[in-house]
Amino acid sequence: MKTALITGATSGIGLATARLLSQNNFALVLCGRNTEKLAELKQELSEVVPVETLDFDVRDQDLVKQKIGSLKEAPFHEIDVLINNAGNAHGLDPIDKGSVEDWDAMMDINVKGLLYVSHAIIPQMRERKSGHVINIGSTAGKEVYPNGNVYCGSKHAVDAITTGMRLDLNPYGIRVGAVNPGLVETSFSEVRFKGDTQRAEKVYQGYKALQPQDVADVILFAVTRPPHVNIADLTVMCTAQASSVVLNKKA
Repeated sequence: MKTALITGATSGIGLATARLLSQNNFALVLCGRNTEKLAELKQELSEVVPVETLDFDVRDQDLVKQKIGSLKEAPFHEIDVLINNAGNAHGLDPIDKGSVEDWDAMMDINVKGLLYVSHAIIPQMRERKSGHVINIGSTAGKEVYPNGNVYCGSKHAVDAITTGMRLDLNPYGIRVGAVNPGLVETSFSEVRFKGDTQRAEKVYQGYKALQPQDVADVILFAVTRPPHVNIADLTVMCTAQASSVVLNKKA
């Protein structure tokens, strides 16, 4: 039984991935900030596979190191698959009107948080000369759209970091890949628009967006390939989406 650690595991893509991996016999280390949801998820999935939960904010470097370092018992002490899923968008403003606080949040969560978690786990993979890292990027890491400036910049950074990881970890037989979703119907837009539910709902009206389960299916495919196969970079969009700015919406 392999063990997978998932950040941002209590909602959206992370939650769907946790449930799907449990159905496919992965032991799980589920990470997030919502302790209540983590407890509920542990109770639910422990009926299927071994589950451990870690409550931390990926922005807190010391806490990330402490919590991950506390994993001493089998099957959680060796992480076979790391899924860096935690990420957020904050605001949708032109660069001259953007909030510095929003910029800090996006860079701290999407980039530095990914690095902190990876830094805490990759050394054990390197020592064993085995492991698999999946970074959840975005189509925003492949192109830039109006008012996306810093969010797109953070996801471009994830794209570059993923390539850098793959190059640096190649001598150790560690697989590194990215899954880059387009529009996914989650709480993403509600967070971006700071609780404006009506505005968030409009993002997904007039077409069928990707669902979290769709992305979880892709992640499962990537992490269950034979050892000699690495899905290095995969972009997935709903049929209605051709790019970040081209979307076939019905009136």
